[in-house]
Amino acid sequence: MPEVEHRPRLWPLFGAIALVALALDVVTKVAVVTYLEPEVGVPVVGNLLTLRLIRNPGAAFSQGEGFTWVFAVAAVLVLGFVLIRLVPRLGHLGWTVALALLAAGVAGNLADRLFRAPGPFRGHVVDFLQLPHWPIFNVADMCITTAAVMIVVLSLIKNVGIDGRHPGDDQPGSA
Repeated sequence: MPEVEHRPRLWPLFGAIALVALALDVVTKVAVVTYLEPEVGVPVVGNLLTLRLIRNPGAAFSQGEGFTWVFAVAAVLVLGFVLIRLVPRLGHLGWTVALALLAAGVAGNLADRLFRAPGPFRGHVVDFLQLPHWPIFNVADMCITTAAVMIVVLSLIKNVGIDGRHPGDDQPGSA
C-alpha cells in the first residue's frame, strides 16, 4: 500500500499572518500620512528611532527613481509566484511565516505604487521609520527583510525545503 503524505495545512496560518502584517503596514502608513508633516522628524526613542515621513519613488536607498513601474510589475510577479507556486507547497512552519511576511511586505509596498500619487504603477511608497545611518523604511520593508533572513536561514543553514523536507529525505534508505 502506498504511503500517504501527511503535510500540514499551513495556508490558513499563512493567510492570517499575511493579512495581519499587511494591515499593520497600511494602518501605520495611513496614520503617518494623516498626522506627520513631510520631512519633519519626530523623535520616538532619543536619537535611535525617529518618525520622518517621506515619499519614496524608488527602491532601497531611493535607487531607481525613474523605474517605479518596474518595481510595481516585479512586485506583482513576486506576489503571484508566492501565492500560486509556493503557498500550495507549504509544509513547514518557518517557511509559512517567511512567505507570509514576504507576501505582506510586497503587497504593502505594491499598494502604495498602485494607489498613491502620482498615479497607478508610479505611486511613491510611504516610508517613515528612521534609524541612524540607515535609509528611512516602513513596516512592509521590515516584513520583507525579516522574510529574507528567514529564507536564508531555512534554505542555506537549516537546509529545509518549503515542504519541510531535507534534501535526500525521499531517497530510498533515508529515514
